[in-house]
This record gives sequence, structure tokens and C-alpha cells, in this order.
Amino acid sequence: MHKPEEPIEKMETYICLDDLHFFAYHGVSPQENVVGNEYILSLRLGADITRAMETDDVTDTLNYAEVYRVLKEEMEIPSKLLEHVGGRLVRRLFREFPTLEHIDLKIAKRNPPMGADIASAGVEIHCLRSEIFFSTN
Repeated sequence: MHKPEEPIEKMETYICLDDLHFFAYHGVSPQENVVGNEYILSLRLGADITRAMETDDVTDTLNYAEVYRVLKEEMEIPSKLLEHVGGRLVRRLFREFPTLEHIDLKIAKRNPPMGADIASAGVEIHCLRSEIFFSTN
């Protein structure tokens, strides 16, 4: 005899996108804006996906293809600083996906031109919806 599933009372759920690769033109030096570089993004998006766990319906979760579309569009806009790129990304994600509760974002530039033998350098941003300042910039 099959027992009905017990409801889970408290759960944190995430959508994860790991090691997304983009070629973009961010950087302080003018050469970086001409030559470009490879960037790697990883995200952990806090959202309630428990309904999708039951329904098996994409409309009950964050569609990560749509998340990718937003990331791609924002990465195509040149900025000097990765901090600025990251700020734009989290603001846009919160704006476009109202069910998002928090975002953990890591963005790194591969082999940055700084005279060091380094795989990448970047920033991490961890923010809750209630903590983000929504500006138009």
C-alpha cells in the first residue's frame, strides 16, 4: 500500500546556473573595450519552486532559459567594472522575475590583464530582494 507523501514544512529551494561563459567588453583599460575577454558567471537563485516539484510545469518555476536571456543581454552592455555589471545583473533579475527572493552571483574575468599568472579575478554578490536598491541606471 502506497503511503501519501508527507508535506515538507520548511524548505529552501534554488535554481543554479554554473559556469556560464560569455565573451564581453568590460574593463578599465581602453584595450579591454576593443579586444574583449571571456567571463564566467555562476548564479544561485533563491525562489520557491515547491509548486513545480508537484506540477512538473515550467510556469511554476524560474525558467532558466529566460534567466540566461537576461544575463546575455546585460553582458553585451560594456562597463568598466565587474561590480557595475554585477549590480546591473541583480537589479534586472529582480525586476524581471518577481518570484526571486535572493541572488548569489559570481562573475569572473578570465586571465585579466594585470601582469599576474592568474586564472580569473572577479566579484561575488549576495543579496536579498528587500536589500536591493532599484535605480534606473
